[in-house]
Amino acid sequence: MITVLLAEDHVMVREGLRALLAQEAGIRVLGEASNGREAVALTRSLAPDVVVMDIGMPLLNGLEAVRQILRSHPNTKLLMLSAYSDEAYVEKAIALGATGYLIKQTASCVLSEAIRKVHSGGTFFSAPVAKRRSDLKNMTLVGRQRRSVKAVSHLSSREMEVLQLIAEGKMNKETADELGISIKTVENHRQNLMKKLDIHDTAGLTRHAISAGMIENHVNIVIT
Repeated sequence: MITVLLAEDHVMVREGLRALLAQEAGIRVLGEASNGREAVALTRSLAPDVVVMDIGMPLLNGLEAVRQILRSHPNTKLLMLSAYSDEAYVEKAIALGATGYLIKQTASCVLSEAIRKVHSGGTFFSAPVAKRRSDLKNMTLVGRQRRSVKAVSHLSSREMEVLQLIAEGKMNKETADELGISIKTVENHRQNLMKKLDIHDTAGLTRHAISAGMIENHVNIVIT
């Protein structure tokens, strides 16, 4: 029996995925998460074999959730779910340890196959993603995007969390409350982010978070 955790913030999408998997022999959904932080906590408590993770999750994006999950549960398989097939997202997910990437529009057709494939130690990509990866294999674009991954890889997990909450428009007090730290600590992390990234305003940090794939570019973010 392959056990699965579904991490998706849209209720209807999550219910649809659960309904699909309920019809599959040998696959059992252990739980559901509506944000990245909940996905990390449920993985620790339920220890699923496979986590199906949306990238554009609130509070903690799917990419950072992957990093935190694999730190504590290195044998868990991560199958990413996204509305976009952008190579930058795919490369970041792979660099962080994901072994599969599904496009939401086609996920219903291949979800169970993808879960079985990554659980058995393989990799799985939706057809559009697989084709693009093949086409770009020998192009310099791939190298540039991999360098983009490294551009945020030197940030700590806490700095990544603070950066996402800044990009989501959270004030220092809201960020402090969400992370269970002091406002002064949040301010220190903000200053460290600006120094490390050579960005000196909130709007710049927000744009960086979006371009780095921490927040999918369809999310409505107000930049002032």
